[in-house]
Amino acid sequence: MPSLTLIVPGSLDTRTGGYAYDRRMAAGLRARGWIVEVRELDASFPQPSAAALDDAGRVLATIPDGATVMIDGLAFGAMPDQVEREASRLRLVALVHLPLAAESGLDRDVAARLEASERRALAASALVIVTGTRTVGALAGYGVNADRVAVVEPGTDPAPLARGSEDPDTVHLISVAALSPGKGHAILFEALARVPARNWRLTCAGNDERFPATVARLRAQLQETGLDDRVVLAGELDDLELTRLYDRADLFVLATRHETYGMVVAEALARGLPVIATRTGAIPELVGDDAGRVVPPGDVSALAAALTVVLGHAGLRARFAEGARRARERLPTWEDAVRKLAVALERSIPAES
Repeated sequence: MPSLTLIVPGSLDTRTGGYAYDRRMAAGLRARGWIVEVRELDASFPQPSAAALDDAGRVLATIPDGATVMIDGLAFGAMPDQVEREASRLRLVALVHLPLAAESGLDRDVAARLEASERRALAASALVIVTGTRTVGALAGYGVNADRVAVVEPGTDPAPLARGSEDPDTVHLISVAALSPGKGHAILFEALARVPARNWRLTCAGNDERFPATVARLRAQLQETGLDDRVVLAGELDDLELTRLYDRADLFVLATRHETYGMVVAEALARGLPVIATRTGAIPELVGDDAGRVVPPGDVSALAAALTVVLGHAGLRARFAEGARRARERLPTWEDAVRKLAVALERSIPAES
């Protein structure tokens, strides 16, 4: 029976796309007969304290020789000493959602340190799992050959079609993303301030505690632009609340600066919601030509223009919604994703019996 130790920083129940991916993979492999043990490290990664690194070293040291160990990239790339020390006796798999140095808002020196750290760690890995095709090219710059990389994009759960806003005169926009520097909320708010139409309201769902300075700036921006009466920062929602939010939405918007895939866009399409988002990760392929519009990341003018056109034309929104309903039929499932991961592990690293 194949087995895997999955190591994550902090709690596996953390409500982000990356942790959701980790949870679904662990559960899916178990459903396929794998033995999956989850080990949680200190939450300070990817900038761990000395104590956190010592603890990570102890965790790895307790794993039996020859075991397959998949480590989430938030931790893997930040612990090169520990990875190098154990690489000769463990089959180490890096699960890279996004290279550490590519995170938005990093100081140049911090980014350089993280890149050097991750380069060392990746050199010691037996296999690298990435969650988007564009990451393959990024890792080439780290010296990781494509034949050592397997692409396993996220799946999407089937969902009922959104019923839309209860107010026929108002377009309910939603955006689902943590209020972090890289998710582009400030760009979205600036773009909305330029839209002539006032037939909309926006609900932003996502963690609003991890980056308090960013959240404070966003709240100030909403007051300064006079949008605070039509934009709600709802914070982190549970599954039921998020389902209700999607159900009463008319249009999904995402101004993110960088994604490896775009799970929330896929989730919106699964509900038949048209999408306005940025051209990053797999978002252009997910949205296609008929389910919405994509614009360059960071381009306020392009985003404002797209919002102006879509908010001003009910017929266009209806056509995009039809396109979204077609796109939902093409979305990969989590079963597809788990199968690809299992195949990658079994082919590249002999599974234990």
